[in-house]
Amino acid sequence: MQLVFIDLPQRWTALKPFTLTRPIATLRVGICTLGEKWQMWLKNELESETFSYLTISYLQKKYPLKIEADNLLINPAVCPDASLIKFVTSLNPRSILIQDDSFIAARISGEGLQALVQNETLLDNLSNNLSNYKCLTYTESITQIHRPWDIFLNNGEQIPQDYEQITKNRSSASISDSYTRTYGDSQIFVEEGADIKAAIINAEGGPVYIGKSATIHENAAIKGPFAMLEGAHINMGAKIREATTIGPNSKIGGEVKNIVVQANSNKGHEGFLGNSVIGKWCNFGADTNTSNLKNNYQSVKLWDYHTRRLEDSGQTFCGLMMGDHSKCGINTMFNTGTVVGVFTNLFGGGFLPKFIPSFSWGGSESLEEYRFDKAVETLTRVLARRNQQPNPHDLAILEYIWQHRSSEFRNIIA
Repeated sequence: MQLVFIDLPQRWTALKPFTLTRPIATLRVGICTLGEKWQMWLKNELESETFSYLTISYLQKKYPLKIEADNLLINPAVCPDASLIKFVTSLNPRSILIQDDSFIAARISGEGLQALVQNETLLDNLSNNLSNYKCLTYTESITQIHRPWDIFLNNGEQIPQDYEQITKNRSSASISDSYTRTYGDSQIFVEEGADIKAAIINAEGGPVYIGKSATIHENAAIKGPFAMLEGAHINMGAKIREATTIGPNSKIGGEVKNIVVQANSNKGHEGFLGNSVIGKWCNFGADTNTSNLKNNYQSVKLWDYHTRRLEDSGQTFCGLMMGDHSKCGINTMFNTGTVVGVFTNLFGGGFLPKFIPSFSWGGSESLEEYRFDKAVETLTRVLARRNQQPNPHDLAILEYIWQHRSSEFRNIIA
């Protein structure tokens, strides 16, 4: 049985700017990506450890689809748990699992899956368009990632769930540094190769997961639930508050709270970042600060890529949603509920606009188009610092976003 993650078009659009460059299944919430969660829960049910994607056409080359005679189609925006997995693994061929209007999973033949590929309009209302399937309704509560802010809202709950699965029947490496102070030791798991010096780690409020070859520098203070992935760094004197995930090879300093950094991004200096989601390959200049609470305590409005206007999130605390490859200079100020697209270069004084389209260059006074050739030059330099080079598939995705950037900000309103 082949595991296939499907990007339902409306859900994929609703999760921009993060899905501009990737399928939903690759978004990290908790310790794992959404796809890794499903793979971890289903590992005993699958013949192969690999999974594939049915996604938007311009992403499909980098994230290919593999079709077998028997396929398990999963909506990765639904987070799995033990109860849900029992229902999903009991699905018979030509059956579908839903809750209300939400598609969760289907057991589908190769011919049926190929029909979805050939007619993408069927994906808009998949539950109804698979009308000849046996429909089962899941009645227990589920966690879904509907909007970008759902990533940080659910992070504190997802870290303990992932932690339990990852650490089951395993032993933590020891913390040998005598100057590091820990609380709630039974809830701290350290992978081999991690380096911890003179830090404070408090897991009494939730588990703390420290990945392979991760580094926690002197005088850093960490409060769980917290996760840092392989190769990540917590800089000297950093204050890491609860419900925070630092993705692979990312560097974090200053004060952060309830944030999710996807991967390879740096906020190495002083400044506050809270209730936010940061994509891959982003960089924050020194003393960058983000507001996560309005002075009047009203709920925060954020840019919606589907309606192309500001929509009420219903959240009192909401900071920054920053897409991949975006960067900002020193002393940058982000307003409450700011949405930043892919590959922006931001600088200057004053608060930036609450919505910044992809491939924008400038600051609070003006924004210009970031030329694609110049963006690629920057990308090449950034990757070279980590002994990498641009991938042709990544360049094709970025060029597509650049060519269609006008669709992001058409009909902008204040």
